[in-house]
Amino acid sequence: MRKIILSLFVIAFAFSANAQIKTPSPSTFQKVEQIVGLTDVTLEYSRPGVKGRTIFGDLVPFGEVWRTGANANTKLTFSSDFMIDGKKLEKGTYALYTIPNKDSWDIILYSDATNWGNPKKWDDAKVAAKMRVTPQEMSFSVETFTITFDNITSNSAVLGILWENTYVTLKFETPTDTMVSKQIENKMSGPSANDMYTSAVYYLEAGKDIKKAQVWVDKAIKMTSADPKYWMLRQQSLIHAKAGNTKGAIAAAKESLKYAEKAGSAGYVKMNKASLKEWGAK
Repeated sequence: MRKIILSLFVIAFAFSANAQIKTPSPSTFQKVEQIVGLTDVTLEYSRPGVKGRTIFGDLVPFGEVWRTGANANTKLTFSSDFMIDGKKLEKGTYALYTIPNKDSWDIILYSDATNWGNPKKWDDAKVAAKMRVTPQEMSFSVETFTITFDNITSNSAVLGILWENTYVTLKFETPTDTMVSKQIENKMSGPSANDMYTSAVYYLEAGKDIKKAQVWVDKAIKMTSADPKYWMLRQQSLIHAKAGNTKGAIAAAKESLKYAEKAGSAGYVKMNKASLKEWGAK
């Protein structure tokens, strides 16, 4: 028994000794989520400290690409398309790189955000946007590297980069007016064909007011008349049949059969032929 206890103690001690010791990161990670108008913007970056060092022109050399933080890429993610300096960029995730100089900075959005720090091989084709801005000297020093969202409006914001006594800004714009206008247009124009169709099929399957379902599915078919859908016509035939309109059911089934044959949908061809036979079509 004493040997068993001793063995267990040795195993426990060995496991404890080999366990990884966790310590604070010298460059703490931060994730910031900001809504600009109707666009979700997410910033992920690591924050080194000055720690008595000279930063720009020394720790961060002038004229060289900088990861703009520490550790992995600093990342910016946009949920919608956006604009920087008049250039439209697609929604998605970008790595934020900069090239600091004494009198100017280049700010770069790089389409490949999977690197740890700078890319092993820089690819100009992956530069989505590059802007030259003028750094501002602050009257105080910022110890911990900081990126902020400032001057937020309904369709724009300013990304602020602060460290040591340097402040750099980058303005970006979001398509809020376009997004709101599209919503208004969609709402004011009424339900879509898909809304009508989905509602009609639900009423059919749930055993609700079949007359309402009939009205809705007929509207959906009319709205898609330029590009008929055999599956929608199939449901129209079933709704009319349940509503007691055999003539309308047969007409819809024949149309569904025609387009199903054209599309090569054997299942719908079989179902329509069976229904037409059941309803006494000639």
